[in-house]
Amino acid sequence: MLHVDHLTVRYGSQLVLNDVTLKVERGEFVLISGPSGCGKSTLALCLAGLIPQAVPASLSGRVTVSGLDTQVHPLSILTRQVGMVFQNPFTQLFNATVDDEIAFAPRNLNLSHEEVKARVRQALIATGIEQLRHRSVRALSGGEQQRVAIAAVLALRPRVLVLDEPAANLDWHGVEQLTSALARLHREHGLTVILIEHRLAAFAPLATRVVLMGPGRIVANGSPTAVLADKAQLKALGLRYPWLDVGRRVEPADLAPSLAEGEPLVALRRVTAGYSRQPVLSGLDLALYPGQFVALVGDNGVGKSTVARLLAGILRPQRGRVEWHPTLPPARRTGLLFQNPVHQLVCDRVEDEVAFGPINYGLTDDLSPLLAAADLTALRHRHPQGLSAGQQQRTALAATLALRPRLLILDEPTMGQDWDHLSRLMDHLIHLYHGGQTILLITHDDRLICRYAQRIVRLAGGRVVADGLLLAPVPPSSRPDVPVPCTPWEIKR
Repeated sequence: MLHVDHLTVRYGSQLVLNDVTLKVERGEFVLISGPSGCGKSTLALCLAGLIPQAVPASLSGRVTVSGLDTQVHPLSILTRQVGMVFQNPFTQLFNATVDDEIAFAPRNLNLSHEEVKARVRQALIATGIEQLRHRSVRALSGGEQQRVAIAAVLALRPRVLVLDEPAANLDWHGVEQLTSALARLHREHGLTVILIEHRLAAFAPLATRVVLMGPGRIVANGSPTAVLADKAQLKALGLRYPWLDVGRRVEPADLAPSLAEGEPLVALRRVTAGYSRQPVLSGLDLALYPGQFVALVGDNGVGKSTVARLLAGILRPQRGRVEWHPTLPPARRTGLLFQNPVHQLVCDRVEDEVAFGPINYGLTDDLSPLLAAADLTALRHRHPQGLSAGQQQRTALAATLALRPRLLILDEPTMGQDWDHLSRLMDHLIHLYHGGQTILLITHDDRLICRYAQRIVRLAGGRVVADGLLLAPVPPSSRPDVPVPCTPWEIKR
């Protein structure tokens, strides 16, 4: 079905894949994982023919899908064989509404109106987004956009579906819907699935085979039971041991009321905000206090990123107000790590990106420790646009931290990150938190919340529905194979 023969890929002088060979038979469900920057996304681009036909890279070796050479046959033919969902869904969505986005590819296949409608309906149901079909694509949250991108590819009905970290921005329900849809498509329709993920626990039960990658090469290839039983190898690759990585969702009943601690650093007072005529937040009250580590949680589309934009001054409230502590000067109040790091990378080198803000504000700190904490020292002379998504995320975070903002906001920092890199970054943030840094973490990763957060705020229906304090975050551990107990909760009463 799909053959990769001695594939080597370079971006300029940078070797990304080195003599990779892989065969996937029809009807397999292959789960691929490995550390950030090891070449997983590059392999996915090669499987779809986007390298070398659309993405400039030097390629040797051969990739064939159903006998079609991806270097010879045009993308218009290959897309009927291989459908790909990118790591960043924003890059593949370009229609006005969800309905038009999903219908776009079937219409271009010159299918009948009835067939297009049927495919759109089935794709909406499979991804659980029927309620979004008339919404503007640009007004959706990152997780909602992810599901739209998956639905748009499913509407093509490809023989092979390649997904690059599809769960990165999905909430609890979204991951359940995705796994259910993929299981059904694989079981009932014989769809061949190749899924790239760091979150192994959710998808390991679906896989017929697991492939682990190290830098530029395959280091393990076999049954899920055999490959994922090797804890030493998982640890060496910075991956979480999936059979222990099963936490429980943080529910409102688990939290006691949050206690005010003096004057807030910033407060949202009866804030209503949204985009165009679509309200997202309604009468929201939320106060953040100096030196807190707060996790902001909730389902996709409830307004978590909208809160981040309000606090960063990117978005103004339609009603209500944002009140900062009167002694805090406006400059460097907030540092925001966007959900999509590409939106905030502007320099030609990683070290220039990290130094850009401090230079503009006349700060003279040595940034070498920050580069080391983000594992960017070896990448300091690389162009940010040539990095993997996980490396870009770490670059954007380092650039944000370099400004020493009073409030640091991280909007889904898990995208593209293996557990080792993520743990190192979060341990660095804990060090800053103990030094008085206020942190707002927006994430769907409940295990990350259990390990690091001091206070948890849950949004639903445009308002805060739960706000509670943990007695203490679980001490960080450098061992990715050690489970972090999330129950029973130690809550300040």
